[in-house]
Amino acid sequence: MPLHPDAQRIIDNVPPAADGPPPDVATMRAEFAKAWSAPADLPPVASVRDTAFAGPGGEVPVRVYTPEGEGPFPAFLWFHGGGWTIGSVEENDFACRTVCREAEAVVISVAYRLAPEDPFPAAAEDCYAALLWAHGSAAALGVDPVRLAAGGESAGGNLAAVVALLTRDRGGPRLARQVLVSPVLGHPDDGRASYRQFADGYFLSKASMDWFFTTYPRNAKDLENPYLLPLRATDLSGLAPALILGAEYDVLRDEGEDYAAALAAAGVEVELVRLDGLIHGFFGLLATELGGAREAHTRTVASLRAAFGTA
Repeated sequence: MPLHPDAQRIIDNVPPAADGPPPDVATMRAEFAKAWSAPADLPPVASVRDTAFAGPGGEVPVRVYTPEGEGPFPAFLWFHGGGWTIGSVEENDFACRTVCREAEAVVISVAYRLAPEDPFPAAAEDCYAALLWAHGSAAALGVDPVRLAAGGESAGGNLAAVVALLTRDRGGPRLARQVLVSPVLGHPDDGRASYRQFADGYFLSKASMDWFFTTYPRNAKDLENPYLLPLRATDLSGLAPALILGAEYDVLRDEGEDYAAALAAAGVEVELVRLDGLIHGFFGLLATELGGAREAHTRTVASLRAAFGTA
């Protein structure tokens, strides 16, 4: 279907230079921070607090959202996007509050280490450590340790998929659901049609994705590692049930759909949703600017409630 009017408006307001790769990391981060502003109205929750836990490379900051009511609550770990290189918990505040309030779950938004200062596997290890911390600190967090889920958008969706792999392979806490929003699962040069169709002019460009792949991997060998690119995995069996949400006009669309097919072939329960007319960033970054974002939040809440037994 045609681009959603809100998506077209956003694209029309993107400066032409922003459609390509930035000259350096500092410029990319500065331009991103300058372009984003916090929404005026945020969904209310019982509490929001910033804390940290001891991770594999030092303290990992987290923002913990707690819903109204009596715990223990299920918990949803959330990993922000930004190509493993930019972004923070701030841009996901609206979405995290929405999920916390409507799913009646504690949401733990993780500020993992960023590349290139901390390349692969730093972000993945921080996110897995966050799962271990949430499980081990369940009582203090007011969380039920047997009702845990993980999710993220873009590079954060990649990290959620990787955490699902890691916890299976390492015998870690069981995930009730993995929520993958426009996830990075393959490489820009894998030859998928969406990378050709939406390479330029649709908010997230192929050039930007190419650039992110110069910051996070340490070398070419990392690109064959399923803990960096889950589509490289030879065994997807036994993973947590998945909800995969993708935008119609997104370079990452096809790899999310390919991963859904691969999960299903491996016997994993999966729900795949293509959001017609939308562009990348609909869940967190552009949640208050894209009218179609509401459907994504509603589907996520419903999936989490079903997984947690609170539907």
